[in-house]
Amino acid sequence: MPDDGLTPRGARRTYRRGVPDQTALPHRSDSRSDASALRTRSTPGRHAGAPVPGGQPWARGAVVLAASFLLGGLTSFAQGFLPDAAAPFANSASGWTLLTALLVAWAARDARTRTWHAAVLGAASFVLLTLGYTVAADLRGFFYDPTLFGVVGLVVGPFVGVAAAWLWRAGVRAALGTAVLAGIGIGESVYGLTTVVETTGATYWVVIGLASLVLLAAMLTRRLRGPVPAAVAAGGTAVVATAFVLAYRALGTIG
Repeated sequence: MPDDGLTPRGARRTYRRGVPDQTALPHRSDSRSDASALRTRSTPGRHAGAPVPGGQPWARGAVVLAASFLLGGLTSFAQGFLPDAAAPFANSASGWTLLTALLVAWAARDARTRTWHAAVLGAASFVLLTLGYTVAADLRGFFYDPTLFGVVGLVVGPFVGVAAAWLWRAGVRAALGTAVLAGIGIGESVYGLTTVVETTGATYWVVIGLASLVLLAAMLTRRLRGPVPAAVAAGGTAVVATAFVLAYRALGTIG
């Protein structure tokens, strides 16, 4: 039988060459539609990792800012009802550092949170804690000048924020985050036990020091792998603690 291009054999020969004849037009149209549908479905995935203004992590950022102001006010009121053993929490750098670190660490659980987000949130949180404290103190009939610790918040807050966010990371970044936070806690523990213990008691300073050591130990045993991250965490903690004691004593002569 002559091959007229319409027989199954002709169709098979046409498809073997890879050029569909007129009978394959519906299939070609379907293929284009399928490809278009695939492109449409895949488009949102191209930007899935980018932060989206108005959603997370910005929604979390708004919570951090609002909570910072409210918690700052609560630390002022807390001075009136906390037991003596815990009273330094409401009147110490470690108290606001802890609150800032916890808030930023929570916000940084969103995988889209970048390092600069954490830095901005750290500074803003610390400053808003100071402003909230100032407003609450005024409501209680006391005057508090937020200038000194507002400046401290702008300088130190970004480091606290980044350190808190880096606790979720691995390697050297996690080690540096650990060193900053544990170093601040241990540094203030040493400062409290050597400088103001006679007026505040030792309980709070011992607790904050032990909590910082627990953080360091937990990160060393569970998150930090290898000698370099471990050395950075341990050595960095000692450096930050020493720097904190010296800086806080200098601030004491100013304020």
